[in-house]
Amino acid sequence: MNLSFAIITCSDTRDIASDEAGGALASLADEAGWTVVEHVVVHDERARIASEIMHAVDELAADIVITCGGTGLSPRDVTPEATRDACERDVPGIAEALRAYSMTKTRRAMLSRGVCMQRGKSLVVNFPGSTKAARENWEAIADQFEHAVRMATGEGH
Repeated sequence: MNLSFAIITCSDTRDIASDEAGGALASLADEAGWTVVEHVVVHDERARIASEIMHAVDELAADIVITCGGTGLSPRDVTPEATRDACERDVPGIAEALRAYSMTKTRRAMLSRGVCMQRGKSLVVNFPGSTKAARENWEAIADQFEHAVRMATGEGH
């Protein structure tokens, strides 16, 4: 199954050239044989992040949108709120799985506020901003992406 991905890095300090975590995710998607339709960096601003999520789903038809960064406790970390603004349905099991897997790597994973939601038939998943954590989160759930998209599009099991 060829999945299409949008990667949205949420950061006040990175640009596309310095976005190692987003670049790693794009490489992982490519290695899996999937297509990256967009990889952008947006500032940690709730409305801009929500707008970029909507663009990735509504205009680019991304099956999976991965946000990277902005899931912690800093006052500028607003990615979960922006995701809620842009999406309709909560998919809590994926966010729970990410935190559970990450807890096997570091106890600081409990500080993540990342969510997973659906906008239409697309899945939007919040990943942490560090390259190591982004790779670990990919490792935790990537094997479920194809099944999730099949379910979301009504194909069933």
